Amino acid sequence: MKSPYYIVKRPIITEKSMELLEDNKYTFEVDKNANKAEIKEAIESIFDGVKVEKVRTLNFTGKKVRTRYGYGKKADWKKAYVTLTEDSAAIEYFDGM
Repeated sequence: MKSPYYIVKRPIITEKSMELLEDNKYTFEVDKNANKAEIKEAIESIFDGVKVEKVRTLNFTGKKVRTRYGYGKKADWKKAYVTLTEDSAAIEYFDGM
């Protein structure tokens, strides 16, 4: 089994993700090969007292970029919207924002 820190790479902090915090929804960049069950287990094991109700994922294709040597491509990545249950504790990482 993969490490939970390998599955959850970083939180995504944008205006939209800050508005979703009111609805107990958190946004993370996750490993491309991780499925919803693995993401749920990883979030619950990293953050104490957190219960995940639902996970929604989106796959993003890397953009084509122009370099001085020709064309390249940014990496593909995956975003996960994690909804917590109402009796769940909040994720402390976002409280200081």
